Amino acid sequence: MIRRRFVDGPFGQVHLRDTVSGTDAPALVCLHQSPKSSREFSKVLPALGRSRRVVAIDNPGHGESDLPPSEQDSTIENYAASAWAAIDALGLDKPIDLLGHHTGAKVAVEMAWQRPGDVRRIVLVSALILTDEETKAFADQFQPVPLDEAGTRFSKMWAASVHHRGPGVSLEDLAASFAENMRAGEAYEWGHRAAFDYTPRFAERIKTLDHPITVINPGDMLYDYTPRVMEHLRNGTLVDRPDWGFGFMDAYTEDAAADVVKALS
Repeated sequence: MIRRRFVDGPFGQVHLRDTVSGTDAPALVCLHQSPKSSREFSKVLPALGRSRRVVAIDNPGHGESDLPPSEQDSTIENYAASAWAAIDALGLDKPIDLLGHHTGAKVAVEMAWQRPGDVRRIVLVSALILTDEETKAFADQFQPVPLDEAGTRFSKMWAASVHHRGPGVSLEDLAASFAENMRAGEAYEWGHRAAFDYTPRFAERIKTLDHPITVINPGDMLYDYTPRVMEHLRNGTLVDRPDWGFGFMDAYTEDAAADVVKALS
């Protein structure tokens, strides 16, 4: 059974999904992309939870977690601190393992940098090392669209969702994912901005980590950029999945879980 729970964090309540039960294996904490939530792990959590306790956390301002007081407070460093607050509130034994997806990959690296002794292994789904020009180009793609009566924001976001839809993703799963984009209201792009602002520190932080790091590289919009990270890893493995795309944890749940379990073995 997956239980949805709230704990206290630095900006109010933090929402999470928790398999609750597990084995003696280290707990696995899952960190989502922007502007999504822990919902993106909802199908894969039971598969991952066969061998350990698994917790998926909503970043501040995402899903059901409370919004930070300002956009300036919406940073990868604060997302990491919020995740650690939730982990401590749950009383999870340390060290833990981490699974981070896109923005969540940066949160995972920051968490390991903040408390290296409390992390054992890390799995990243995509990991961006970008030039300044590339960072700006990506950031320009994710500027907020003002609300209007024609619903331009929603039609553009739906068109982008369909365009980037990965193989095997049903329209029902795509619609559920699309709905998560709306949860933060006018703050829906804060997570992307936090991720792009953190890009230079991501390269600096990840090269300091001694943890075993597995990078899964699905064939989404970050596919060509992700392999660059391998030059920065002290102890890294790349798992290439060009036939997967956005939504692969819904479309290829058992295979995705198998990759993660193998990386954490």
